[in-house]
Parts: sequence; C-alpha cells; structure tokens
Amino acid sequence: MKAVILVNPYLSSEAELYQPRRIAEELELLGVEARILPNAWAGEIGRDGLVESLSREYGFCVYLDKDRYMPRILEKRGMRLFNRAEAVELCDDKVLTHIALSGVVPMPETLFSPLCYKEHAPAVSADVAAKRLGLPLVVKECFGSLGQQVFLARDRGELQALSERLKLKPHLYQRFVEESAGRDVRAVCVGGEIVACMERRSETDFRSNLSLGGQGTPFEPTDEIRTLCRRTCEALGLDYCGVDLLFGRDGMLVCEVNSNAFFGGIERATGLNIAKIYSEYMLKSLHGV
Repeated sequence: MKAVILVNPYLSSEAELYQPRRIAEELELLGVEARILPNAWAGEIGRDGLVESLSREYGFCVYLDKDRYMPRILEKRGMRLFNRAEAVELCDDKVLTHIALSGVVPMPETLFSPLCYKEHAPAVSADVAAKRLGLPLVVKECFGSLGQQVFLARDRGELQALSERLKLKPHLYQRFVEESAGRDVRAVCVGGEIVACMERRSETDFRSNLSLGGQGTPFEPTDEIRTLCRRTCEALGLDYCGVDLLFGRDGMLVCEVNSNAFFGGIERATGLNIAKIYSEYMLKSLHGV
C-alpha cells in the first residue's frame, strides 16, 4: 500500500516539517510506502491530470494542509483522506466550528462579524460586541494558526481599531474567559479518543500557545474533558485533531479545534508517540478493524 502526505507548500521550519516526517516514518514501519508532497499545484477540476494521478497511485492521503479545495477534489476521485474534506473545512473556519458545536459542547459566547466589501465603510460590529460580551474581549480572524491571528481588545479604543483593521476579513468576537487567561488544555485525539493531553501556560500572554512562548506539562484529562472531546470529534467528523479547552467558572469550555494540530510539542511534554498511534489508527480504519 502507498500513502501520500500532503502538506502546505510554505512550510519551512523543522518544527513544521516534524509532523509529516514522523508520520511517514511510522507508516513505513507498518509496511506502507509513504511520500510527502507539497499541496502546491493548481488543482484541476473535471479533467484528468495531477489530481487524477494522485488518486490512482496512492491508496490513501494524510491531509496536513488547510486548503479546502484539494480534499474535495481528491474525495470526488474516491480517495480516503485523514481528515476528510468536510472536517478540514469545519475546523479551518472558526465560525463554522462554533456553528457545528453549538448545542453539542459548552463554548465561550461568540459573535461573528458580517462581511464587509467596502474599504472605506465604517466598522459596525464593535459596539454590538462590546455591549453583548463586555470588555476586555477576544477578537479572532476566522482563518489562522498558532495563535497569531488572535487578539485581546482591552478597551473600546483597541476594539474599534481591531474591528477597523479586520473588517475586510472574516472575523469573530468572543467573550474573554479571564479565569483561563494564559492557561488552557490541549488534548490530541485520534478516532474520537484522547491519546495525549497537556496543560499549556504562559506567564506573559493571554494566549498559551507553545509557539508563542507557552510551556506544556502533562495533564491527566478528567471524564468531563474526555466526554467533551469525544462529542467534539463526532460532531466535526474528525479522525485526528487537537482540541483546546479553557477553564471556565462552571466547567471546561471548548475554545478551538485544529484538524492538523502539530504534535511535536505535546510529544515532548508527554513522551508519547502520537505519530505511531495515528498511523496505526489509519490502517485499522482502512481495513475495517
């Protein structure tokens, strides 16, 4: 059997390339010939070509990008993807994530901003968000990674400036969970079950991402966290993901879900071999075990 591992063509650092390389290594140990390719070409729609050759040559695809179009095309050609196209789409867009999980798991209260297509139009969402969610509040671009498109508006001036800056991009506003500032839980799930879990802390930032200087330590997930992650994975149709949870006053809150969460940091924190666990799961799924 052969597998293709598709990655974003702009990956460059060793930290970013660690994940596909480790998955390829573990698949090879299981007897699967694995090849890492950049998701870099123009996808051809409705005709034979590079996409068609991928579906003919490889038995399945480990999809580690967030591009929405290629997985749809590959699935239409009959290829099995880990994760599936719809799951990637739902996780990539933070508003779609919240819509899918609404009524399924508790989340911070969230408002989305209507799209604006006029550069000189005034931003209209800031006042509504401040009245509904209070200040400070979190502002996020709908598409982003590693915490880099997440901001904290501490007052009306910062909120208005952020709203103006982001008005031409899809974005949302979220109630600031103060009791979890600089602290959260990252749970990596495979097949709907937690396989590794860590608490992340930052002493200098309200975001706890390891890429922004946060530190990770092993964390024993509670039954509550396991249930929330199980429900999250089922609702989003995920084979693999990272679920980020906040410490709310009345219990844990699901904050974000990453369909291709980097696992290098959590492997170092926990000593677990996530690449092996995920690779074994994929083969079991393909063989109906």
